[in-house]
Amino acid sequence: MDTLNQEAIDTISKLLDTANIDDIMYHLYLIDKVRKGREASQKGEFISADELEKEIKSW
Repeated sequence: MDTLNQEAIDTISKLLDTANIDDIMYHLYLIDKVRKGREASQKGEFISADELEKEIKSW
């Protein structure tokens, strides 16, 4: 897996030239959330689809 810095650089370099700071920040936010999700999954920190469905119904 790429380092965080390399992944950020690669992502930003693929954005259109018309991208603004909000676009850049959004893509960096997504990188962070995906990385954190992968780490949590590897640690077994997740819930099953059934558990999620029950949780959503309680809203």
